[in-house]
Amino acid sequence: MPTDIEIARAATLRPIADIAARAGIPEAALEPHGKFIAKVDTQAIPDFAGKPDGKLILVTAINPTPAGEGKTTTTVGLGDGLSRIGKRCMIALREPSLGPCFGVKGGAAGGGHAQIVPMEQINLHFTGDFHAITSAHNLLAAMVDNHIYWGNALGIDARRIVWRRALDMNDRALRGIVGSLGGVANGFPREDGFDITVASEVMAILCLADDMADLQDRLGRIKVGYTRDGAPVTARDLKADGAMAVLLKDALAPNLVQTLEGSPAIVHGGPFANIAHGCNSVMATKLGLHLSDVVVTEAGFGADLGAEKFMDIKCRIAGLAPDAVVIVATVRALKMHGGVAKSALGPEDVAAVKRGVVNLARHVENIRKFGITPIVALNHFTADTAAEQQAVLDAMAAMGTEAILCRHWADGGAGAEALAHAVMARINAGDAKFAPLYTDAVSLTDKIGTIARDIYRAEKVDFAPAAAEKLKRFTSMGYGHLPVCIAKTQYSFSSDPTLLGAPTGHALTVRDAKLSAGAGFVVAICGEIMTMPGLPRVPAAESIRLDEEGRIDGLF
Repeated sequence: MPTDIEIARAATLRPIADIAARAGIPEAALEPHGKFIAKVDTQAIPDFAGKPDGKLILVTAINPTPAGEGKTTTTVGLGDGLSRIGKRCMIALREPSLGPCFGVKGGAAGGGHAQIVPMEQINLHFTGDFHAITSAHNLLAAMVDNHIYWGNALGIDARRIVWRRALDMNDRALRGIVGSLGGVANGFPREDGFDITVASEVMAILCLADDMADLQDRLGRIKVGYTRDGAPVTARDLKADGAMAVLLKDALAPNLVQTLEGSPAIVHGGPFANIAHGCNSVMATKLGLHLSDVVVTEAGFGADLGAEKFMDIKCRIAGLAPDAVVIVATVRALKMHGGVAKSALGPEDVAAVKRGVVNLARHVENIRKFGITPIVALNHFTADTAAEQQAVLDAMAAMGTEAILCRHWADGGAGAEALAHAVMARINAGDAKFAPLYTDAVSLTDKIGTIARDIYRAEKVDFAPAAAEKLKRFTSMGYGHLPVCIAKTQYSFSSDPTLLGAPTGHALTVRDAKLSAGAGFVVAICGEIMTMPGLPRVPAAESIRLDEEGRIDGLF
């Protein structure tokens, strides 16, 4: 059986100008990056600022497991399936981070015959957006220390600097460092650290900005630290926002690529959902809605993280509303939620599927709380048995939830046509009554409590004293109206990654809080989640290399 990269390499790609023409993007708006990738200048799109007319589909999933769920693959397959049934469809995805590409996950461009291409470039440096974000982030960090070195006119308290540095790579050794060592000429030594670029507030700002003016305004609102009197110091105070915007000028433009079947796909931005808000850029989504009948987008990890943040953060800030939601599950992953080890997934185990399907059922219930009845996409694996698949379909039928068996990995868009028809039927029914989970007026602690109770089914929330004090301070500073972004493990509804299935009665532990004033949300850091991941015992990087013909091998 060919690998994903072999399937991608065997495909015949169309010139990006042809894909743009199919998407309705005028030639004047296209800025090619080689033969098969282009930036899109939204200012050259007629009436881009007008109200978009397209319908919005969100693809989310159960809590991820090492067995695989295939959310991106399903997003691509559904997009191709919608194109096959005659809909003008645009796919809107996030850009992959180098961290998981060389860590655990490998590539993030879909799989099998449901991929976006050219997959090697997309998974690696692509158009340099992440490098620009990293540079803008670290420019601000450098300007903080430089300001202190040259007299500290703003009176920044070096003990209260909250702006860390960033790198788009998993490197646990950089979580906590001491900088400016080596003598007087190198500045004032202090504790510092790195976050992965996808957790950077600059990434979140790029993904939530409406245009360049909004981008620079949001950059200026970033809080870098506090004075001894507790007054906040911003990037605008340091006069850093202009130069940061300059670094991000090209990165703000969405990227156009294609699927293996030639469907247009916009790939732009890449915040993680376990430590950030987990959605592609607002500009990319609005571009798709402006140009097409329907946009298929995704939100990272399980629906408890990605979908909740899509609804409560992205839709709230951008004025969007999903018309349909698809939840992706696999028999293999449900068996793991039912207590089966990855090494024992081969034999048929209907009982384990029935035990694990509670995880899927919980996500279905949660999506309904946003006023939307989801559709389940059961992503087919060759080792699945008919009895195991039927157990999932029966469980969903008992809940009154439509579930569709999908074969897009093997058959491309043809394997997702049934899902495409089901989604369009749901959209045409017009029964989505979207509403966020909470209002702006609810306090920050109560917003966290609402998510913990209604989405995670936690019995209580335990706030560490430092986290509680920060939330109180953020409220006194005038930020109590902001939505909250929960940073927690993706593997469980709880903050404990070992609690699989659908746990109840647990406590959500909030150990820290962070104000992202430029992005427009408050981050609650829960459990042992790290904003700088580490590499696994055997990183994917060990298997990635160039073959004798100079081609990339081992990347997914």
